[in-house]
Amino acid sequence: MIQRHSLNSDLSFIQKVKELDYILLISILILSFVSLSVMYSTDGGEILYHTKSHFSKIAIFFPLMIIIAFFNIKYWHTFAYFFYLIIILLLIWVSFFGLKASGSQRWMDLYLFVLQPSELMKISIILCLAKYYHRIKIENVNSFTGIIFVLTIILIPTIFVVSQPDLGTSVLIALSGLIVLWLGGVRVKYFIFSLITFLISLPFIISFLKPYQKLRILSFLNPDRDPLGAGYQIIQSKIAIGSGGLDGKGFLKGTQSYLDFLPEKHTDFIFTLFSEEFGFIGSIGLLILYTIIIIRIIRIGAISRSNFSKLFCFGFAFSIFIYIVVNLSMVLGLLPIVGSPLPIMSYGGSSMLATMIGFGIVLSAKVNHKQTIA
Repeated sequence: MIQRHSLNSDLSFIQKVKELDYILLISILILSFVSLSVMYSTDGGEILYHTKSHFSKIAIFFPLMIIIAFFNIKYWHTFAYFFYLIIILLLIWVSFFGLKASGSQRWMDLYLFVLQPSELMKISIILCLAKYYHRIKIENVNSFTGIIFVLTIILIPTIFVVSQPDLGTSVLIALSGLIVLWLGGVRVKYFIFSLITFLISLPFIISFLKPYQKLRILSFLNPDRDPLGAGYQIIQSKIAIGSGGLDGKGFLKGTQSYLDFLPEKHTDFIFTLFSEEFGFIGSIGLLILYTIIIIRIIRIGAISRSNFSKLFCFGFAFSIFIYIVVNLSMVLGLLPIVGSPLPIMSYGGSSMLATMIGFGIVLSAKVNHKQTIA
């Protein structure tokens, strides 16, 4: 066993290159190219700020993903708790000294780019809980102390992010943690009890929301109550998606986008612009590409020998799925606007950095899929 572990942990560079999942890599590369093309469209068919910035982030973060893939998966297991604590400290720092914009305080200036630590927490929470459940005994998974410990790990960053305020990201962080909780073997009855408690507490939770957050919920329930104000964005989003029809209006020919009817089209509403220009067929193609990525991540988790790799891959795959569902539901008016970026597609350095780190760890699990972790 010691000899096998040694052989699997000392792969040569050539062996690591051969072990990479090239279907996943090519899919990510295609998605990056599509996102760059759509970002070019948001700049009106010119290479302006958003296109240049998005390209530079892809040019930096894609190679970073490859570098991360060549690290042994055991290092991500070793430093999982440390990574979590570092992000918690960054969240605390942002709470006091972070940059403010649009009433929120969630960014820190790193001079080269502006970092949003809460985006990194989406990955950190999965890493942390994957390590916790990697070695825990089965009989302790559903113990009171075990569940309380895990819920504390999830609640601490969630509370910090809610206070920024950033309700959407805090919900996604909590969901990412709960996914690993479920994968770790926690009984379904606890999730049912938690859901019932949440629904009962919902009126009290809503009372603590910021006025603009309450307005978003009201606009979601009835966008036409304020068509030129709070409901404007979702109404224009639906019009743009519907106007795309079966095969779209064509690249650089989206009228809703080019006539500036659609605000924030380069961030959370990037799918709206894409759907208007490429229509239903293009949208299905994009979803197929995301499906391939998710399936490859799940496959890597399935063939991995270490429980840590399995939990991270399955947890990350489910998280990517949730991010996509929430974003698409939001732009289609099926959920309130919560500020959830579409992975890789949406403009935003912190979101792309976190996603590429996640992909890098998944590829690291693939390269070292034969390795066990003590």
